[in-house]
Amino acid sequence: MNRPAPPPTDDELHAWVDGQLAPDCRDAVEAAIARDPAVAAKVAAWHSQRDALRRLHGELLDAPIPAPLMGALDRSQGGSWMRWGGLAAGLLVAFAAGWIGNAQWAQWSVPRAGAQLARAPALREFVHDASVAHAVYAPEKRHPVEVAASEQQHLVQWLSRRLDRPLKVPDLSSQGYTLVGGRLLPGETGARAQFMFEDATGERVTLYVGTLDARTASASPTAPSTNETAFRFASEGPVPSFYWVDQGFGYAIAGKLPRDLLLKLATLAYRDLS
Repeated sequence: MNRPAPPPTDDELHAWVDGQLAPDCRDAVEAAIARDPAVAAKVAAWHSQRDALRRLHGELLDAPIPAPLMGALDRSQGGSWMRWGGLAAGLLVAFAAGWIGNAQWAQWSVPRAGAQLARAPALREFVHDASVAHAVYAPEKRHPVEVAASEQQHLVQWLSRRLDRPLKVPDLSSQGYTLVGGRLLPGETGARAQFMFEDATGERVTLYVGTLDARTASASPTAPSTNETAFRFASEGPVPSFYWVDQGFGYAIAGKLPRDLLLKLATLAYRDLS
């Protein structure tokens, strides 16, 4: 009898989040993320923490270690960096945390397991709209989009202007999906956009984007701020989707696809658009 595969280790999950996981391990880890909500929530939180720190203090990655801190470490450890590397790293993290301060860190807090997002009315409605828009337009043979991929530059400029935000078409070609085109759609808080992709068999997937109503999303005390970034799976509506929020802007990849493939496409889009 075949035993179930062991869950991925934290080291493997960290490597997957950083894009450093060995190719022979990637499929197993992505399968575990797709089938286990707890594992998916863990990597979503790590994605959020990493991206928030990079947005806030990316310049620190290349900055020299402050001389007072270097001196203190040398005096306390006798200059033995090889032996005390772990302690030095811990002190550096403590230094950075103190420098950031509670007020700055609070605005980038990470949602617990992403479950709170599902209770935010604005986001729940956004994800449902993404699913419905896919179900309406993906089956179309003659008019699936308003502007075809042959006019991609015009499409992006037009939708960026209507949504009042610079947009970008993610590259999903590594999974066999190419751009069909896109269209403008209405939303509760203004214009929204849909980009459609398809593979060689004609199977289609859509990326739905638009601004969320921050007041609605934060009306409940359990709902997170729309400045948070989360990455979650939704099965409500005509088709499933993976979705995330970044600084009040929502993204949803929707399609009648197996969950693991939808996850791969969402991950490609997330990395490209972030």
